[in-house]
Amino acid sequence: MTAEELARDSRFNRTRIEDAIFDPRNARVQELRAEGRTNNLRPDDVDGPDAARALMHGIFAGEIQAMEGAGRTCWDFEVGDGPDEVPFELKLDMARQVWDEARHCEISIKLNEHMGTGIGEFNEQVFLFEAACNPDPVLRLTGVNRALEGLAIDVFNTMRQFGEVSGDPVLYFCEDWMLADEVTHVKMGSDWLRKITARDKDRQKKALDFQRTVDKMFSLGGFRSEEDDSPVHLAREFRRQAGFTDDEIHELVDIAADAFEEARVRAAEMSS
Repeated sequence: MTAEELARDSRFNRTRIEDAIFDPRNARVQELRAEGRTNNLRPDDVDGPDAARALMHGIFAGEIQAMEGAGRTCWDFEVGDGPDEVPFELKLDMARQVWDEARHCEISIKLNEHMGTGIGEFNEQVFLFEAACNPDPVLRLTGVNRALEGLAIDVFNTMRQFGEVSGDPVLYFCEDWMLADEVTHVKMGSDWLRKITARDKDRQKKALDFQRTVDKMFSLGGFRSEEDDSPVHLAREFRRQAGFTDDEIHELVDIAADAFEEARVRAAEMSS
């Protein structure tokens, strides 16, 4: 199933993630990135409320795609020990994740309304679902449960902090609640990756290499990194709880830093 086949009603507007990040018409964002000042996700920033609303709408779109991706995994693979098969228990975990993501969709819709945003006010990119389309179940686990859901950990923690600083207990409570689910989803991916590839180190290496590729894409041109000017920072402690080793976290920091520098250089070239 391709991302183009996803069912959406007329409220949704779909764009490519590359166009959203590197749109040369977005002069303000490009100038700020070239100057190393892209973090406007702060309550005291003039653009802070709109940035938070845009991110919340993006979370909502991501929850839909995460639900669709986990559902596809339940459907796409037969039960067994073959390279294109999965253990039945993994299907149960994915079914549980579908249930979680459906609840997150409902919460996110209400949070969008709480923040003054309607469905479709901001565009939707489907790169999250595209990561869930890999035909290899192990690569899908790394692309979805470790990379995609790992991004969700970082984003939810950022929005949770935004709710705390801005004095919004509703936003804080909801993001804190969903963050606990995301840690569980990433932990499921970490556990299954190691369990399925325990006797096949080549397959494990291939899966982790694929995750690095997806993680760089999910850094969104420096939107997520440990730089002060990045809106979303890596949630180290929650990633440890989700099964990431310290070495994996350090490597992810380097990947995010590379993405940030590439985006900064590209923005400077476009501005000049």
